[in-house]
Amino acid sequence: MHTASPIARLIVVGVLALLGTAPSHARTLPESVERDLGTAKYVYISSTRKDGSLSRPAEIWFLYHQGAVYVGTAPTSWRAKRIRAGRPQAKIAVGTAEGPSFKATGDIVKDAAVQQLMLDTYAKKYPDGWPKYEQRFRDGFKDGSRILIKYAPAPQ
Repeated sequence: MHTASPIARLIVVGVLALLGTAPSHARTLPESVERDLGTAKYVYISSTRKDGSLSRPAEIWFLYHQGAVYVGTAPTSWRAKRIRAGRPQAKIAVGTAEGPSFKATGDIVKDAAVQQLMLDTYAKKYPDGWPKYEQRFRDGFKDGSRILIKYAPAPQ
């Protein structure tokens, strides 16, 4: 029996991920956490400090889309600064700061379609607070005073 080389296996996993059929061990979350992400109002993000410790969890609105958590934030936020400094690792707690959590890797992304999906989702998900913040989000994505961060589950 021929065993594929590590590089060949990596290529196969990468191709399957692009096709949306990655093996279950490739960056997936437990079903219960996915369910909670579908109903929770907030996530609590702890980003990685210079010394490797995690910051105090910050409550934030979020979009859960295609297996990742997206947040809109100021480019001057600690989470954004830490990603740019090469420390993208974070802990995401769902629902409450003590809720179910997972390790994630953050990335600053530019994706107009996801930004629009976030705006549409926030209007429905946060009806009480959205009118106060809607223009700030819309203008911020346009002028760069707000950026989109994608947190993908880290490999276990």
